[in-house]
Amino acid sequence: MIEKERMTEHVMDLIKIDSLSKQEKEVALKLEAEMTSLGAECYYDDAGETLNGNVGNLIVRMPGNKADAAPFFLSAHMDTVGPGEGILPRVEDGIMKSDGTTILGSDDKSGVSVITEVLRTLKEKEVPHGDIEIAFTICEEIGLLGAKHIDISKFRAKHGIVLDSSTPARLVLRCPSADKLEFTVHGLEAHAGLCPENGISAIEIASEAISNMRLGRIDEITTANIGIVQGGRATNIVPNLVRVVGEARSHSEQTLKEQVDHMRKCFHDAVSAREVTIEDDLSIEGQTFTAKLEECIVRSYDKMDVGGESLPASLVVRAVSNLGHNIVHHTSGGGCDANYFNKMGIECVNLGTGMYELHTVNEYLIMEEFYRSAEIVLESIRLNAQY
Repeated sequence: MIEKERMTEHVMDLIKIDSLSKQEKEVALKLEAEMTSLGAECYYDDAGETLNGNVGNLIVRMPGNKADAAPFFLSAHMDTVGPGEGILPRVEDGIMKSDGTTILGSDDKSGVSVITEVLRTLKEKEVPHGDIEIAFTICEEIGLLGAKHIDISKFRAKHGIVLDSSTPARLVLRCPSADKLEFTVHGLEAHAGLCPENGISAIEIASEAISNMRLGRIDEITTANIGIVQGGRATNIVPNLVRVVGEARSHSEQTLKEQVDHMRKCFHDAVSAREVTIEDDLSIEGQTFTAKLEECIVRSYDKMDVGGESLPASLVVRAVSNLGHNIVHHTSGGGCDANYFNKMGIECVNLGTGMYELHTVNEYLIMEEFYRSAEIVLESIRLNAQY
């Protein structure tokens, strides 16, 4: 029932609008106009103000046409990662890509377009449905922050679908917990050519700590990464400051704690081993300086663990079967807004939209999977109205 050409044009139009995290306003305004034209109610929450962005989460409610049908929740995020400005999408042989200099932005504008097409089809085809409640979120790519700061009391729905995964042949039921780790190493600066022995290199300390870490895939359910290293002012100065930011994720809270403790210990050990006593500077001769460490460990999000027999999972599986496709339950290594929605009381599963090689300039969208995702959501909503 969906209009494939319309879906294609819509997602391409969205992709062409720049919307890095905290800069989602233009996309939100386009969606607000489209939702309003369909008879939906729209408003923005104050998450944008809280996060110093230019717009909040866009909350949408489309009234149902079946009085006894339970409300249904849908969500996709409006922001993208970089390089995500001036994207030029094109479709060749059923695949959408950028020109190779930017990401594509199908993460998650494909999810946004799926929701938009589903609402249009519900209205045009008069498909029976209860109220449809939608969260078009901001700042997902920088820690699920839009979902984290959403006012969940504004929603009546208790179950639904988040559109933010790869293939619609997999239904994501489990996502890990994640911790963000930030370490600031303080050394002692000195002239790198005249008296390097009087300095303590913060970069060298950080390098030692990182080289001793277990990183990458720790086990089947745990990963860790160092993603940011910032420090140094010039090649002729022993650097006295470096900032290192990383993360650890796991489906096991105990394993996550052990990995975080290991990463912390690597830094503490490297810092504690460094000191210098100045011998040839009259102003500070005889003084001993030691390296110091600041650390900040924060929970990014808690894990999501939805049962295969849950209502949203059952609806999707039935919908897929009705449409003649197959789907399997999946455990993901990535987080999504559904982590927060489930924690807040809206039981959600995460359905793919056909997007691959995310967060790279090689990102692409398989159009037939994109269309299939919309058909699955549409059929899930129709089935939900029968409960």
